[in-house]
Amino acid sequence: MSLRAGIVGLPNVGKSTLFNAITNQKILAENYPFATIEPNVGVVTVPDERMDKLKEMYEPNKFIPTAYEFTDIAGLVKGASKGEGLGNKFLSHIREVDAIVEVVRCFDNGKIIHVDGNVDPIRDIETINLELSIADLDIVNNRLDKVSKKARTTKNKEDLLELEALDKAKEALEKNIALRDVDYSEEELLAIKSFSFLTLKPIIYVANISEDELAMEDNEYVTKLKEYAKKDNSRVVKLSAKTEEDLSELTKEEKNEMLDAFGLNNSGLDDLILATYDILGLATYFTVGKDEVRAWTFKKGMNAKKCAGIIHTDFEKGFIRAEVMSYNDLIECGSELKVKEAGKARLEGKEYLMQDGDICHFRFNV
Repeated sequence: MSLRAGIVGLPNVGKSTLFNAITNQKILAENYPFATIEPNVGVVTVPDERMDKLKEMYEPNKFIPTAYEFTDIAGLVKGASKGEGLGNKFLSHIREVDAIVEVVRCFDNGKIIHVDGNVDPIRDIETINLELSIADLDIVNNRLDKVSKKARTTKNKEDLLELEALDKAKEALEKNIALRDVDYSEEELLAIKSFSFLTLKPIIYVANISEDELAMEDNEYVTKLKEYAKKDNSRVVKLSAKTEEDLSELTKEEKNEMLDAFGLNNSGLDDLILATYDILGLATYFTVGKDEVRAWTFKKGMNAKKCAGIIHTDFEKGFIRAEVMSYNDLIECGSELKVKEAGKARLEGKEYLMQDGDICHFRFNV
């Protein structure tokens, strides 16, 4: 399952530095606007201690954790929706992602230029969110001109549903309300899915702080950001992008030592990856064996047949049943054989809703 989160923010807030940490690549990260012209894409693995246990247990020839993509999108500026800066090119890149990670500068440093002259996280957020709303509103207005005439003429159910959903969108966007906060039915969401509205995507705010403040209480900028995000029903992850970049250069042992020095249990990057995974409504099931231990990403609420199709379309087409045991049962019992002896191995049909941590073997015939 191919999934992508896009990193956005004003110029010089730490986006490219964070992306360097994510991918451990050395992309251009300079102290001036528009250092990143084309979107950079990197694959990250989702930290999961269960995979380490399974690797230890099976000693497989191949070991493949679950992963998804982060895209570093060049810095937005005020007026981007009207072509300012690098304009709509940015917005088209954001439309391609599943979730938005908005990096917000929450530290003072006179040596690093802020595009608006001073640090103000709420202003920065509202600048970007307004540009996203304006871009969405342009699409809504253009589409309404076409679909309203068609719906009134044909009375087609699908056209009327789309018209209703677009009217809701117009009303919300004109009040600067993100579409993710609109009470849409599943049918309405399906009717407007093809437009890839920017403000409909789930969002996480990254509070980028200085390394000196990692072990401290939230500074005034982070406090304001968290208060804003709470009203916005969004999430905040606090980290130091520069520290995360430094951590990405270290061995696992060195990384743990550095985290201990800061009094942290996890890196901010791990927290961000897990938070992004969570807001997309994702979970993990496993396939195991001597040849391969692998984690597979699925959407919560998917049934066994659909999950089988993530591995290969033939698995879904010819699905017979799934042999399932839970990761917790495997660890508790110590082996697959003992799971079966304890009566905790199950045969599940196509409508079984896959659970996070399920270990599966799919039976199929094509």
